[in-house]
Amino acid sequence: MAKRELKHRLLRRVRRARANISDELAERLCAYLELLQRWNERMNLTALGDSDEALDRLIVEPLVAVHQLPAGEPRVMDIGSGGGSPAVPMKLAVPGIAMRMVEAKTRKAAFLRDVVRQLELDKTFVETSRYEELLPRADLHESQDVVTVRAVRIEGRVLRGLQAFLVPGGDLMLFRGYAGADVPTDLQPPLIWHATYPLVESLRSRLVILRKIPLGAKWPA
Repeated sequence: MAKRELKHRLLRRVRRARANISDELAERLCAYLELLQRWNERMNLTALGDSDEALDRLIVEPLVAVHQLPAGEPRVMDIGSGGGSPAVPMKLAVPGIAMRMVEAKTRKAAFLRDVVRQLELDKTFVETSRYEELLPRADLHESQDVVTVRAVRIEGRVLRGLQAFLVPGGDLMLFRGYAGADVPTDLQPPLIWHATYPLVESLRSRLVILRKIPLGAKWPA
């Protein structure tokens, strides 16, 4: 797809979601998509293709979600980064983010490192690892303001592991489709449901935010 056409389609989908982006950001998002398409010809980074739905999931959802990030320059860890969404669009939209992408598959991690290099993303790191293998690292314990998750099955064991990366008061952001409850059935302290926000109306997708309550804080009844 020609870059001009890709940019036109991207801007159309962004406007449809009532979001606004600069021309510079649109150009950088297109550069990311072109890298994704190029690598996807050699390996299966994403099965979404180049449809409008793909643009909504890969780009528009993260652009909407960045409005729920903490102010300033938060530290964000993305679990199972794969083709780079939501991590890369969020980083491009809010350049001050310190982004750490976690991807267990070596070839996908190589793609992510190429994105970091080609787009010159500062404060952006790629861990070729499963998140469980990072849990013993003292430097990552309670080190992140936000942890983002998409395409990872959410269960009690996973939630207990991921909360260990969050600072007290930090947020676990779950990118969800239309199916399933907002609150995981096996949600336990120190995580509580904080809020649910719509992402893309046509997909009925949601951003579910679980917050890590500081030690000693009063738990909701």
